[in-house]
Amino acid sequence: MESKRGRTTGVYAISVAAELVGTGQQNLRLYERKGLLEPGRTGGGTRRYSEQDLDTLRRISELLEDGLNLAGIRMVLELEAVNRRLERELAAARTRR
Repeated sequence: MESKRGRTTGVYAISVAAELVGTGQQNLRLYERKGLLEPGRTGGGTRRYSEQDLDTLRRISELLEDGLNLAGIRMVLELEAVNRRLERELAAARTRR
C-alpha cells in the first residue's frame, strides 16, 4: 500500500506529467495560474507533480469533457475537497461513539 506521503511527493517533471495525463505543458501552467492545483517545487523552482496532482489533472480533463469552464472546475474541485474532509470527520465521529 502506498503511503500518503508517496502520493503527495512531487516526482514528475512537467513534461512527464503532461504526457501521463495526455495534455500539453501549457495547460498545466494555466491550471496552476487559475488555482486548480499547486505542484511541488524543487529548490531551484522546477515544478514537480505528484500522483495526487496527476489524479487532479485527470479530474480536470473529465470536467472539461463534461463542458465545464476553468472557473466551474475550480468550484467543483473545492467542493469535492470539502466533501472529502466532511466525510473523514463524520467517519471519525462515528468511531468515537
